Amino acid sequence: MSTVSPTAKSWTDKLPTTVNNTVHRLAIAALVSQIGIIITGGAVRLTKSGLGCSQWPNCVPGSMTPVPEQGIHGLIEFGNRTLTFVLAVIAVAMIVSIWKMRSTHKTIYRLSIALLAVIPAQAVIGGITVWSKLNPWVVSLHFLVSAALVMAAVLLVNRTGALRRGETLLGTPAGATQRSLAWTIFIASSIALILGTMVTGTGPHAGDADAPRHMFDPYIVTRIHVAPVYLLVIATVVALVLALRHSSDAKLRMPLLMMTAVVLLQGVIGYVQHFTGLPIILVLLHMLGASLLAAAAVNVWDRATAKFPF
Repeated sequence: MSTVSPTAKSWTDKLPTTVNNTVHRLAIAALVSQIGIIITGGAVRLTKSGLGCSQWPNCVPGSMTPVPEQGIHGLIEFGNRTLTFVLAVIAVAMIVSIWKMRSTHKTIYRLSIALLAVIPAQAVIGGITVWSKLNPWVVSLHFLVSAALVMAAVLLVNRTGALRRGETLLGTPAGATQRSLAWTIFIASSIALILGTMVTGTGPHAGDADAPRHMFDPYIVTRIHVAPVYLLVIATVVALVLALRHSSDAKLRMPLLMMTAVVLLQGVIGYVQHFTGLPIILVLLHMLGASLLAAAAVNVWDRATAKFPF
């Protein structure tokens, strides 16, 4: 009869008990990878590779991987599918790294679980996207879930960063005016992202020549999409001016400067792509901008409200 040595240690004994550089870097990796898969997903659509793998979960009937007949489109689509496993590995590593802190840092633990749990849901939505032959409503949902994951990753980065610096609180909430502006920025950004998917679903880059499109008037749907952007610009400018004028809002200056830069970038790219016939490279940059907008908006909201504990 064998016995366990009293000196034997569990694998969990090697895990960190405080948020260190490794934990914080994993949170950053989660954020970067979530933005990255949005960009690669956009590349799939813009190269007309949306049905490069015509089946799901197989790529083609009888094969999980693309076959030569699928050409470059099959490789591009399969490459994007493969990146899902990278996201899963990072998410698992994040959970493992904070395993011994799960009872003391519940918000960080729950955010990490959410980043992992939504990955299979996204895979299913991706499958439905293929089964529906790139239905634009399903494609929009696929993107919006990814945008939500970007936001969750930003919250994770903020909290692990604060704990790594030895801070016991994320910060005190800003004044009532700044909190209201932060909510406006967050809501207006979210609406702009949602309406932006409708513009995309009406445009020419469907991911496949035979994919269905929205039958909206492109001019009208674009104007509707711009409406919340005007509100976003006003709220961002007012919040930035207040933060620069009042020392009590100093912690919001950098988040608002980042927000201003993203809004300006998105505005320039959006107008240029609209008036130049939606060239592929600008549309891809606009998708990157959309990812950064989601990240910047939730960062401002998080810093202003200090809503959640660690």
